[in-house]
Amino acid sequence: MAMNLLKQIAGSRLPVSFYRAADIDQVRVLRAAGLVVALIPAPSNSLALSGSPSAAQVLAITQKGREELAKFSYPQSRTARWRQRPSRIFARHRADSDGAARPTGTHGLPQ
Repeated sequence: MAMNLLKQIAGSRLPVSFYRAADIDQVRVLRAAGLVVALIPAPSNSLALSGSPSAAQVLAITQKGREELAKFSYPQSRTARWRQRPSRIFARHRADSDGAARPTGTHGLPQ
């Protein structure tokens, strides 16, 4: 379950804060494993080590954390839609290199 939170953190803009007790505990686990750099406040009653912290803030994902994410193939390596087909400039360049004559205006550029 902590890996799901790590994926969520990787997809978010850092720093990211968590306020629920369950999320704070998972951030604590990720920090203890060395996967993230996080600020987690001490419990409100430091003598009894009780009370709930108000928030946890994740500042960065460590190299070890990125390696763990890579094991789960995150982030998904998908090509963007605009990269799936050649641009118009590339298509024109390719047409020009084929030797096709194109009409030009007074400025010498194709119209």
